[in-house]
Amino acid sequence: MDQVKAVFVHHTAQTNAYSCADSAAIVRGLHTYHVQSNGWKDLGYNFIVDKCGTVFEGRKGGVDRPVMGAHTYGFNRDTAGIAVIGMYTNTNAATAATTSVARVAAWKLGQYKADPGGSVQLTAGANGGNMDHKKFVAGSQYAFPRISGHRDGFATECPGLSLYRQLPAIRSLAAGPVTGLTIASVTGANASGSTYYTRSKITVGWKATTPSAFVKSYELLVGGKPVATVKGNVTSASATLVAGKHSVQVRATHQSGKTSLSPVATVVADTAPPVFSTKPGLTLRTGTVNSTAVPLTLKWKATDAASLKEVRLTAPTAKTYGPTTVSASHTAKPAKATTWKMTAYDRAGNTAAASVSGTPVILQESAAKKGGKWTTKSSGSYLGGKSYSSSTKGASLTWTFTGRSASWVVSRAATSGQAYVYVDGKKAATVDLKSSATKYRQAIWTKSWSSSAKHTVKIVVVGTKGRPALTTDGLVYLK
Repeated sequence: MDQVKAVFVHHTAQTNAYSCADSAAIVRGLHTYHVQSNGWKDLGYNFIVDKCGTVFEGRKGGVDRPVMGAHTYGFNRDTAGIAVIGMYTNTNAATAATTSVARVAAWKLGQYKADPGGSVQLTAGANGGNMDHKKFVAGSQYAFPRISGHRDGFATECPGLSLYRQLPAIRSLAAGPVTGLTIASVTGANASGSTYYTRSKITVGWKATTPSAFVKSYELLVGGKPVATVKGNVTSASATLVAGKHSVQVRATHQSGKTSLSPVATVVADTAPPVFSTKPGLTLRTGTVNSTAVPLTLKWKATDAASLKEVRLTAPTAKTYGPTTVSASHTAKPAKATTWKMTAYDRAGNTAAASVSGTPVILQESAAKKGGKWTTKSSGSYLGGKSYSSSTKGASLTWTFTGRSASWVVSRAATSGQAYVYVDGKKAATVDLKSSATKYRQAIWTKSWSSSAKHTVKIVVVGTKGRPALTTDGLVYLK
């Protein structure tokens, strides 16, 4: 006998009211009966299973080798016998017992690449018949399920009608493949949608609905090739990936030899840090100015070869921005140098840092060179408590400064007029200060440059018909 083609399931026809602690003694008793009463050299069964699922070796050497037993007259050759302790004519065998029968059958048949859910031709070793009155002639071949009951090959009630009716479920469990196999986790990586990002090393965890006792082994596959193999009771394995995009799967081998694959997980290994393609920069913006806060805009652009996750502002305040955000509104304290620190993160965890510094400076209206008639006005609503006002067409104020961004600060009302704005001697804009609601300290116009340099900003009263007056609070520049 050089292989096992089929398994015959039996019951020992003994009481079911035994303690599993006594199972070993029961097996020894069976051995004594088979040897002394039947005159056999050893136990007839290759395996014996108790109601708690414990598996005992029967005939010596038959665990991992094809040893012929004495369990099914006429069909002992090329088969193995598994007996369940107890009587199962009218009582189902316990789940623990049938699970162990299926596990042993799957493993034993799997040794010889025999499908536990299939059928096989067996050659009768003697004349005989079975429970269904089918006759067997020695030397002839007959079809049997790979997992059969004793009664299929011999005229006996064994393994009992109830256990016999459980054989289809045993075959299904033994046949495999491993079902419900999915990747449950990828640690050492960050997920974005269905893609994982890592620097290099990952640990993949998985799960399956098939009990681990029926799993011979698991393999972790990267690009379709195994990089790690573990036993069937292990549910994770690690791999170190080279830079690039990888397909990751788990392959399970059932005790029967059948294999199954998990769905593919896409893992990108990325060691390159993000890049600030546009370094952080500051510009003044429109809004309300006061002695503690000047409105400005922080701008940047970060990119990554694989996938940018986010950009974090860490100083002077903490804020996190999404990968497509490239600007944000903030305020800064005037006359104080502030450094704005940013860190870009890709989804693999690589980082890049960048920063920009700036100091907003408020130039009061009194710092301007006056042209024409201007009147000083006092109020707690103005910057520094004072402002200049003029209704004279052509009246002007000129500020000179060295900086990279500027904003003109005014008061606005329903009666406010218009002004021309000149930058470095050239007309840049016509600004209308009219507002249905009265507003103070409003940065109404801004201008920025790529670098710091000396500039002049001049505002000229247009003398708008019916509302010629302008009230200005000064100029803010960023250095």
